[in-house]
Amino acid sequence: MGKVLIIGAGGVGTVVAHKMASIPEVFSEIMLASRTKSKCDAIAEKIGGNRIQTAQIDADNVPELIELINHYKPDLVVNVALPYQDLTIMDACLETGVSYLDTANYEPKEEAKFEYKWQWAYQEKFKEAGLTAILGCGFDPGVTSIFTAYAAKHHFDELHYLDIVDCNAGDHGKPFATNFNPEINIREVTQKGKYWENGVWKLTEPHEIHKPLNYPEIGPKESYLIYHEELESLVKNFPTLKRARFWMTFGQEYLTHLRVIQNIGMAGIEPVQFKGMDIIPIEFLKAVLPNPGDLGENYKGQTSIGCRIKGLKDGKEKTYYIYNNCDHEDAYKETGTQAVSYTTGVPATIGAMMFLKGLWKQPGVFNVEEFNPDPFLEELNKRGLPWHEQHDVDLEL
Repeated sequence: MGKVLIIGAGGVGTVVAHKMASIPEVFSEIMLASRTKSKCDAIAEKIGGNRIQTAQIDADNVPELIELINHYKPDLVVNVALPYQDLTIMDACLETGVSYLDTANYEPKEEAKFEYKWQWAYQEKFKEAGLTAILGCGFDPGVTSIFTAYAAKHHFDELHYLDIVDCNAGDHGKPFATNFNPEINIREVTQKGKYWENGVWKLTEPHEIHKPLNYPEIGPKESYLIYHEELESLVKNFPTLKRARFWMTFGQEYLTHLRVIQNIGMAGIEPVQFKGMDIIPIEFLKAVLPNPGDLGENYKGQTSIGCRIKGLKDGKEKTYYIYNNCDHEDAYKETGTQAVSYTTGVPATIGAMMFLKGLWKQPGVFNVEEFNPDPFLEELNKRGLPWHEQHDVDLEL
């Protein structure tokens, strides 16, 4: 049905390649490209069947990207590289006339800031070019936004309160490790908290607001209010929301390590002099921490991510909880990755499928909640991430 170029060969890229290769009726040709071609080759060899072509690419280099895209001529570029590279890949897509999909919003390398404004600014360019850009098609952002759209379509007349809850109850056996790129992960969880209430953004200190929440099949876990990017697009696209928040679980050992890292300056993004050269502390830290892609083998337990929503239906107050639980060991058996990579890579694959089938295809730049959620969630059930619903329950929030 279509040709796809995947950029990025980390844990998420591994999952996307595995999943796409298993659906030849949709993904007829697949190329996997990253800065290190040997990583792509290893993934392709493991998948086998000559399903995956590979290439070397520097995703910071627009001319290189243009050359590769023009050579391969894909129908869609799936960006699972670093958020810093979103704009260069979007620029290359515009230049070559190819549509675009990613899993996380752009983040400037010199500033720990998560906003869609840089990518939303491409709206007219993509519209005029007749190309589609699908933003944030992972799990959170991604499935959580699609869950919200599904709730609005089928179960509510008005959404009033939204709490996205993200629990990783897995254990990888390491004293300290991050579940995806350490540089991005640490920047994300150490920024100030932020949530939407009564038409304004409210700021909190990092991890200032927390409480135990019960997660299905897992039980109570201390959950911390942090800022997450999908809140920005959801309050824009669902203007009846009076409050929208994001909660994530952290263990005490993880938070202790995080505080030490911050206190000694290892989370810094400004260069420091060391032996006559500039180094960025968080990039050095990334080099010595365990590779997230290597955590899967010994990872046990589950993730549980979902949306807890309160609003009105037929003039009456209603509560609703929609979620997915994913098992780390099951994810590893299928793709050789842990559940955090799996829960991002499967939705990216399905988003690409929605585009190639013409179901999510229109000129412009779109967040995933702006498309029809039904065909996406139908595929989510089939592709390893079944979702569940609870109606009129205590949301705890």
